[in-house]
Amino acid sequence: MSGHDVASPARAAGSPPATAPRAPRGGPSGERTVAVGSHTVLGIWSALVLLPFLWTLLSSFKTTREIFASPFALPAQWRFDNYVNAWRSAGIGSYFFNSVVVVACALVLTMVMGAMSAYVLARFSFRGRTLIRNLVVAGLTFPVFLAVVPLFFILQQVGLLNTLPGLILSYATYAYPFTVFFLLSFFEELPGEIAEAASIDGASEWRTFFQVMLPMAGPGLASVAILNFVGLWNQYLLPVVLNSDRDNYVLTQGMAAFQSAAGYDVDFGALFAGAVTTIVPVLVVYLVFQRRLQGSVSAGGLK
Repeated sequence: MSGHDVASPARAAGSPPATAPRAPRGGPSGERTVAVGSHTVLGIWSALVLLPFLWTLLSSFKTTREIFASPFALPAQWRFDNYVNAWRSAGIGSYFFNSVVVVACALVLTMVMGAMSAYVLARFSFRGRTLIRNLVVAGLTFPVFLAVVPLFFILQQVGLLNTLPGLILSYATYAYPFTVFFLLSFFEELPGEIAEAASIDGASEWRTFFQVMLPMAGPGLASVAILNFVGLWNQYLLPVVLNSDRDNYVLTQGMAAFQSAAGYDVDFGALFAGAVTTIVPVLVVYLVFQRRLQGSVSAGGLK
């Protein structure tokens, strides 16, 4: 039998002719171009973020004369007493304590109430559910400066104006719609079989939520906690309108009051030291929650 006769049955059986694999059109050069371009953009963005912070950090160790004479040079003498002056003389210490109390309490209140609300809206069907979800979304679109005047009179009538509890409730109300909207998708994606299994084992709805479903939404909770902390820590409009008692000033108010009280004789070294004091807690909290977020995501992927 000839070679042509042997090959004919194979072709008749439908076997495709062997062809060499084609290389991807982009190739290594295209991937390298994309990598270089993305790293260049990230490098420029990092410089825009880090350079102002480094300049503020260096200025916090200088005198006012050094800041104006050589703003970009290293300090001739590292003046750590600028932080002492800012913490004691300018009252940054008491403002910092007020900010920690207000933001921590508001964050806990917002996370608990927001997580409970998002869980109910995501897992239960009841009359008015769609309306409530739409109202939550509408709360995100409502500018905060339009609500400060009604909020002012409400706090005045209940006796919470110019108090830390009033600020705590205002902060929690401000962050509540975003928290609910952000956590809705996380609770909707959680498997309902786990909640059903917990109910079969005799767990109540409260125990199912706090011990079963809430830990599973850890990545979402960490993400929204980071965003809420940054927004509440840097909040300026609400405390300015709702708090005129200097003893209850938060850090953003204290920094503005420190500069305005000094007039033309401003200790810029202490002012920059106070600015660094304002920035550092945000960086620390972000790094801590970022590590927890990455650990939660990795654990979820392994499961």
